[in-house]
Amino acid sequence: GALLALSKPPGLPILGRPGDLSLDALLPALRRRLGLTAELHVVKAPAREYSGLVLLSSCYHTTKKLQQFFTNARRRGQYPATYRAITVGVPAETEGEISTGLCWQQQGDRAMVRGCRWAGGTGDTPGSAEGCALQVVPVPAPGRRSLARKDVKSTLTCYRVLSAVGGCALLQLQPRTAFPEQLQVHLTVLLCPALGDHKHSSHVGRVLGVPFFLTLETTPSRTQVLDEELLSRLGLSPRQLHHLPLHIHLQELVLP
Repeated sequence: GALLALSKPPGLPILGRPGDLSLDALLPALRRRLGLTAELHVVKAPAREYSGLVLLSSCYHTTKKLQQFFTNARRRGQYPATYRAITVGVPAETEGEISTGLCWQQQGDRAMVRGCRWAGGTGDTPGSAEGCALQVVPVPAPGRRSLARKDVKSTLTCYRVLSAVGGCALLQLQPRTAFPEQLQVHLTVLLCPALGDHKHSSHVGRVLGVPFFLTLETTPSRTQVLDEELLSRLGLSPRQLHHLPLHIHLQELVLP
């Protein structure tokens, strides 16, 4: 009917400035190629860094109805979005929950920052804070006052290991809350950062092969570091690593 699903590559934003490459800018050409008369609308899409399912609609009422469904689903205990990720490291437990507070924090400053506008957000993965040098950081034991002021948000992701080989794992992820970069940060809290995460993976260090969590103040973001064996299996040189995309993929959307 009115619905169209496609798979988005990583790095393609949903919205962009005039003249920039974005999914929204490509919709008129897609409509012409498919011979559709009605304008296409984005119903649901993963964040810029993610790959995976994009749900489009050529009917305004269908778009609004489905967007309302996704907005209200969490309140009814429904979680329609399921992701998959390749991680560097294998979780100790084959399935479980990652629960932590998340907040925005200025890079190079311990103070939390409030009032920055989120941009480019859709559904389970809103966009980033626009115009602010911020990074999302975990708060393991947030206080009631910070939660009440909404400085910190309690977040939860369920995970399951689907397979593991060579020190890497394929995980199924189901976010039960929505916060920018939630999946990346939760995987670092699990001490198994996503492959291609050049923003948060530096917060996982290793001593004698044992991973541990490093704070934002001591570890600025940098290109992900991989061992020689994994680099060889990927067919990459250390100089090519910064081109490696984030391996988090919106695998499934359940519709009403």
